[in-house]
Amino acid sequence: MKTQKKQIEKYLSAGKQLTPMQALSKFGCFRLAARVAELRNEGLNIKTKILTKKGKSFASYTLV
Repeated sequence: MKTQKKQIEKYLSAGKQLTPMQALSKFGCFRLAARVAELRNEGLNIKTKILTKKGKSFASYTLV
């Protein structure tokens, strides 16, 4: 079984954007920001964009 970090890396490498709600439903990941920090520490260039929907703000991550 792949780790959440590897699944997230593969997903972002496919050119897709990922939000915390998507990470929870796709990978069972409650702490997306922590996994993104780990990937950044490994050298991946991940861009964070803050989105707002229905008055709620959340991050969206993409690989640059």
